[in-house]
Amino acid sequence: MPKPNYQLELDKTLKKITSENIRPRLLLHACCAPCSSYVLEYLTEYFDITVFFYNPNISPESEYLHRVSEIKRLISEMCPTVKFIEGRYEPEKFYEMAKGLENEPERGARCVKCYRMRIEESAVIAKQNNFDYFTTTLSISPQKDSHVLNSIGKAVSEIYDIPYLFSDFKKKGGYKRSIELSAEFHLYRQNFCGCIYSKKNAGT
Repeated sequence: MPKPNYQLELDKTLKKITSENIRPRLLLHACCAPCSSYVLEYLTEYFDITVFFYNPNISPESEYLHRVSEIKRLISEMCPTVKFIEGRYEPEKFYEMAKGLENEPERGARCVKCYRMRIEESAVIAKQNNFDYFTTTLSISPQKDSHVLNSIGKAVSEIYDIPYLFSDFKKKGGYKRSIELSAEFHLYRQNFCGCIYSKKNAGT
């Protein structure tokens, strides 16, 4: 069975929003400034966006703080009407989740559980604050499986009764555009996802 076309799903949603002349509130989980750049450029036309930075996988804390600083700077310089929420930095929760999965390969079971942890927290915050949709920037990365991410989003959406915005942001040249915007805004582009395991695999 072929995988769904998540870009097509997004196109349908955006078309519906435009035809109804509405501007929904979107909680956008962001993993970093470079990945967020294109997504913000793309979606600010359609949504009132609040960026939610929740990434307890990132270590050390200095790396985490650097990424928080960069995404705040990007928002202030590129789209100052976008709001920002910083989630709790709780690396102990990530390490507890990763127990027994330390030697999993990148994109394996550990990563899937990490995606779930971050997307589920986003759904909780979105529900608590009456957002119309929630989604994540994670699908812009060529290293991330959009089917896995969207399947998690769908499952979490059903649990918390809040719509998930299906997407595959790497489509339509999204990843290429994020590189261009990163250069334009002089963004820090890390060479690993964030956790100590991805850092080890990146050889840094």
